[in-house]
Order: sequence, then structure tokens, then C-alpha cells
Amino acid sequence: MKQAVICIVPAESEAEKIVEALRMSGFSPSDISILMPDTTGVRDMGHEKHTKAPEGSSVGAGAGAIVGGALGWLAGIGMLAIPGVGPFVAAGPIMALLSGAALGAAGCGIAGGLIGLGIPEWEAKQYESKLGEGNVLLSVHTEDGAEVKRAEEIFKVGGGKDIQRTPEEKVKVA
Repeated sequence: MKQAVICIVPAESEAEKIVEALRMSGFSPSDISILMPDTTGVRDMGHEKHTKAPEGSSVGAGAGAIVGGALGWLAGIGMLAIPGVGPFVAAGPIMALLSGAALGAAGCGIAGGLIGLGIPEWEAKQYESKLGEGNVLLSVHTEDGAEVKRAEEIFKVGGGKDIQRTPEEKVKVA
């Protein structure tokens, strides 16, 4: 059964090391998700101050300028403005989930997106809170038990906290 293995990492530099270890271990960039606060302020570049554009859930191409190295290897890296939560840099399958029009319109924020991945509500709210404190969320989508164990070990060795696994659910974004 397919599962997502998820953890919180205290800093971008640690997240980058974990992503590199996942890459070296054979995980595909399309199976790795990252979500982290955009602390650079790049989100405001190119937005007209009198528009509502930054408030919606939007994807920006400028994220590649803020992250490099192992994080730049990830699929679909971009920027999101999540209503009520703020600006984030995201990549991988979580990017598509959190940038969905239905999520933005519903104002569900990060917890709603994580619940859609199959994470129990109380855990999703904890992850959202930790992201609000500046931590990084990493997720690896696995195909079998061996990949689950490999991902958990890489997270543990790399300093990941709150490591969880959850069965993947199909998320429908209208």
C-alpha cells in the first residue's frame, strides 16, 4: 500500500541535507514534497500593492531564486500564498494539493490540505503550527514497506522530528 512518510525539520539547511540523502537513496523528485515558510520577502516582488493577488493561493516562478542545491532538484518548486497563513515555498505533490483552487477558495489552509493527504486532523494542526514557527515539512510518497523504512531512517538520521506515516488518499480538487 502506498504511504506518505512525513516529518518536521527545524531548518532549511537540515531539510536540504535530508533531500540530498533521499535523492542519493533513489527517491524520485516527484515523490518528495517540501513546504516551508517564505522568509525572504520575495513573494512581494512583482505584485501590485493595491491588488488582492498575494492573498489568493498562487504559484510563482521566483521560488527557484530562493532555493538551490538539493532543494532546487525537486519537482514543481514554486511559491504559494495561503489565505490566513502567509507565503510559503513548496515543491512536489504537496504543491499541487495546496495550490488547488478549491483549497484556496475554502480557506482551509495547510491543515486542510494535510487532512486531504490522509493525516489525522489533530496531527495536521500540529504540523501547521510548527510550520508557523518557521520549521520545514518534508514528505516522501512511498510504494512499499521497504521504501517507508528507508525514508523513516533518512528522516531520523537527518534530524527530522514528529516522523509519521499515513496511507495516501486520493484528493479531489474541484
